[in-house]
Amino acid sequence: MLSYPTVRASLIFVAVAVVGLLFADIAITASNPWRDLGNFFLGVVTPNFFSSEGLLTALLRTVAFAFVGVALGSFFGFLLALVYRLLPVRIFCAFIRAIHELFWALIFLQFFGFHPLTGVLAIAIPYSGIFAKVYSEILEEADPEPRRLLPPGTGMIAAFLYARIPDVWDQMRTYTAYRLECGLRSSAILGFVGLPTLGFYLEASFSQGLYSDAGAMLILFYVLIATIPLWVRPKLLPIYILAAPFFLGEGLPIVWGNVERFFTEDIIPAPLRSGEGMAGMVPWLSDLMVNEAMPGIWNTVLLTQIALVATGILALLAFPLISNHFGGPVRRTSGHVFLVIARSTPEYILAYILLQLWGPSMLPAVVALALHNGGIIGHLIGRQTNTLRLRPDAITGFNRYTWELVPRVYRSFLAFLFYRWEIIMRETAILGILGIYTLGFYVDSAIQNIRFDRAMVLILITALLNIGVDALGRYIRRKLALQTMPTC
Repeated sequence: MLSYPTVRASLIFVAVAVVGLLFADIAITASNPWRDLGNFFLGVVTPNFFSSEGLLTALLRTVAFAFVGVALGSFFGFLLALVYRLLPVRIFCAFIRAIHELFWALIFLQFFGFHPLTGVLAIAIPYSGIFAKVYSEILEEADPEPRRLLPPGTGMIAAFLYARIPDVWDQMRTYTAYRLECGLRSSAILGFVGLPTLGFYLEASFSQGLYSDAGAMLILFYVLIATIPLWVRPKLLPIYILAAPFFLGEGLPIVWGNVERFFTEDIIPAPLRSGEGMAGMVPWLSDLMVNEAMPGIWNTVLLTQIALVATGILALLAFPLISNHFGGPVRRTSGHVFLVIARSTPEYILAYILLQLWGPSMLPAVVALALHNGGIIGHLIGRQTNTLRLRPDAITGFNRYTWELVPRVYRSFLAFLFYRWEIIMRETAILGILGIYTLGFYVDSAIQNIRFDRAMVLILITALLNIGVDALGRYIRRKLALQTMPTC
């Protein structure tokens, strides 16, 4: 049976989401959404793989950005993990991973321009913070026994390399492989800010109504993700990592004067640049908070809470699709295909597609966030139910779902959901670039109006909001004793 605190926490979050729906804009504003949706699915089933000579180049660059960014992120993340116990390091890592890859890309675009360094750093910096946290947790959980078996006088470095690393190598390799899949998704969406990855061509195809071209790009991306175990082999990784930088493209040359001006002038608050001093900072900050930060925070939190509950509902409905306790092999295979597509499609791309079909509102964002994150959690919970052994006389059908399986996996389900909470908020903020009034909308507007000082303050607020939600999620997991955490 479910404990009272667990049920109470669940009902509180559901109630918050229901109240949030009263304030959310979830209308479909397109003139003929079902026709547009039909045209899109027709394009998916009739893909045009020969639409653009640059399609394969974009696919190759998507892979190249992912490999270089993830390789750098894992290297520096590992170094940070070794000193992660230090509070300044933990704060630094929490800050850099709280800022979404697209926000980092928007920052670097202002002084590096459309140079490969922009895309590489946009992935590598937040991933370094993520790797540092996860690697440190893996290292802390390593078995201490091998260390005691080493000969007396063994040095610290030798002990670490021969006793600690072999014990955690499989876990670190598994997580790094998962991060590579995430890196491919991050690399793809960098095209939406102008970098020559898959997202650039996808946006161009949709803007011209070329749904068959867009369908071809999505299918290629799904195939790329699904076949990772086939082409990402340990023996080939050094070759991929060494070759990837040569396929990033050249881009425009970096104007180092722009870099200097960005840090010495552009991001300095306007009152300080104009000589008004601290006296002008109060009205400047007040205007920023009232007209941009507060509306952005409200809409970001509102959309996050609705998407969080929608994710949970979808995950609970989806896990039976791949569970051995329901249906036959055909149904489970279909369920696997659905969940692979749902979790492999980046929220940003899915939200972009739905916005083109349904019009601007929060509804496309909610559906995109719920499908992606619900697909991930549904897959993990479904796999967990496959390890459960029921009695031969166990009830069947809907009663098996409600009375046998859900109570057994519900605590793990909540742990996964609260783990994804901060991730959902990061994505919610960035979806503002698509026109939804979250913090990303105001960040993008400030950058478009060349008001980088305001944009940097809003990005800082976004990072602090994400850090706060992450801390709250950890507190709730600890309070409810939700120990089952995702391995990826």
